Amino acid sequence: MAGTETTTARRATALVRFSGEIAIKARRTRSRFQKRLATNLRDAFDSHGIEATVEETWSRLYVSAEDDRYVEPLTRVFGISSCSPLAGECGAELDEIVATGRELFADAVRGRRYAVRARRSGKHDFRSSDVLDQLGAALRPGATVDLSEPEVVVQVEVRGGRCFLFSEQIPAANGLPLGVQGLAVALLSGGFDSAVAAWMALRRGINLDYVFCNLGGGAYKRMVVEVAKVLSDQWSYGTRPRLHVLDFEPVVEEMRRKARPAYLQVVLKRLMYRAATAVAEELGADAIVTGESVGQVSSQTLANLRSIDDAAGLPLLRPLLGFHKEEIIARSREIGTCELSARVREYCSVAPGHPVTAARPEDVRAQEEAVGRQTVLQAVEGREVLDLRSLRIQDLIGPNLFLSRVPLNAVVLDTRDEEAFRAWHWPEAVRCDYGELERDYRALNRERTYVLLCPVGIRTAHLAERMQQDGFEAYSFLGGAQALRRYEVRRAREKQTDPDEAVVTSQST
Repeated sequence: MAGTETTTARRATALVRFSGEIAIKARRTRSRFQKRLATNLRDAFDSHGIEATVEETWSRLYVSAEDDRYVEPLTRVFGISSCSPLAGECGAELDEIVATGRELFADAVRGRRYAVRARRSGKHDFRSSDVLDQLGAALRPGATVDLSEPEVVVQVEVRGGRCFLFSEQIPAANGLPLGVQGLAVALLSGGFDSAVAAWMALRRGINLDYVFCNLGGGAYKRMVVEVAKVLSDQWSYGTRPRLHVLDFEPVVEEMRRKARPAYLQVVLKRLMYRAATAVAEELGADAIVTGESVGQVSSQTLANLRSIDDAAGLPLLRPLLGFHKEEIIARSREIGTCELSARVREYCSVAPGHPVTAARPEDVRAQEEAVGRQTVLQAVEGREVLDLRSLRIQDLIGPNLFLSRVPLNAVVLDTRDEEAFRAWHWPEAVRCDYGELERDYRALNRERTYVLLCPVGIRTAHLAERMQQDGFEAYSFLGGAQALRRYEVRRAREKQTDPDEAVVTSQST
């Protein structure tokens, strides 16, 4: 039980230390934080199918597990500063400590430089210096004491009636236990910045749901889900984060029709803030987390940040405000999102030419009012909500492999034979041999969208899946060549009926 030192517990596998921030809290707050930490740690083990017990005391947690895999998830539980796998455990009697320490470490220090460190908590008939002197002497034959640069450090920790012996201290995530600071929503694009910003909020004990404003279709959604899965499955123990997927392509099209081109970037940010605020208010969240860093891109100048802030109805948290890109990427490597984020295209860059870099708040608000908020509210209302912890990536493959329309500026790669291609093909389609495409697709421009075509749409689905896994936005046309030809006829009729509406429909697919 938290608040007491147990003397009759089962033998531990590892000693777990709290973050220093927890230790300085008032007693009631510390007790609450430590209980939450123990709960999150148990969830970490359960999530990875590891059978382990967690013993709670006021000063330490003790883990008992038969499975050596317990260390990795343990180091990703926020609120833990470090852990030490135990070489052994014995009673808190000096003679027993010395005998146990000699048995455990005599071979490890032989012929090497070593040091003994000891700390003690509770009342005992010996001092920590006695442990140092007597165990140090017992290990000395055949070894050399070196307190400055030892090769082996024998560590002894005595607490109440128990003594723990170890030689390793593995660093962990530190921070505050996840969930002790309430709920926020994080705007997640899948790129380096938003993922790292979310991780830093998690580290401060903030439970997160994620809002994803999708500007790039099913393949983009799948990439973002993969990033969100790393954050949820490897760092969000004790919580059930959700990803709120909003279709933002109609919002962008509305902006392009009604806002000045130079203002598109800042208007888009305002509308994303409004969407995140609407979701947060439904959830009862207290803040919005974003990945902005001052001066990194045009929309993140200080003047532009001022111009977009009031669109959020809740406090904005920007953990990366003073970070530069190299620092952000380095942190993404540490948390496991780097390779996934590197595959994600920059979908949020919508302003052609030279976007405004020092927008006045009144001008940006005027541009936003011209666009209106109806499409944003529709995106919020029609959003898809994914339970990230229970979601399997393979569940997303089918729906995101096929298209029944050709997006604007997409490249159609026709893998049918020459005769079929000459008989009919999509305007500006590129004919390519399926085998060559399968072998060489990595040489394609990753900034383009690709629609793959075969006679019935099945064969190219397998290749589109591989391309998506490699970071391409690639799809197979649903139903194959015959379905695409029917779509071309239907699109031509739409243009004859309403040319403007046909263009809008094509752009928003």
